[in-house]
Amino acid sequence: MSIKKLTRLALLTTIALIIFMVEAQIPPPIPIPGIKLGLANIVTVYAMFALSPGDTLAVLVCRVFLGSVFSGQLMTLFYSMGGGLLCWLAMLLLRRVLTKKQLWVAGVFGAIFHNVGQILVAIALTRTPGLVTYLPVLLVSGVLTGAFTGLCTQFLLAQLDKIGQGSGPAG
Repeated sequence: MSIKKLTRLALLTTIALIIFMVEAQIPPPIPIPGIKLGLANIVTVYAMFALSPGDTLAVLVCRVFLGSVFSGQLMTLFYSMGGGLLCWLAMLLLRRVLTKKQLWVAGVFGAIFHNVGQILVAIALTRTPGLVTYLPVLLVSGVLTGAFTGLCTQFLLAQLDKIGQGSGPAG
């Protein structure tokens, strides 16, 4: 791996981690457990459409692990990793069909699959299948927050393209 590539991945991981930590300090916009904006996912969507899937996975896994360690909430590692991996998989499939003007769609599907992954992990850990009844609430919030993070990513890539710093999937 080149130094330039390693540096880029480290910077993206750091940016995502900072966003995650700052967002953790902000009171949730809606006082319903599990609902948050998920602003660090802007970096994940960006990476999926500007870098390779493997690089995106590395940034995601590092951010989730370090976020759990730095926040002192190691239990969230399971939920975030399960949701993050399912989100990554959904965006991996969408990456082949979406353009940079449709990234909001990737944000929505990524958020939906993130929520599904979290519910599946919660059911597996607690052995409480009834938790699936909470999924509709999470899905509605996922559509809204995913559209927001996807639009933010779409705007970011458009601005980077304008200044010649954008990058295609080959990164």
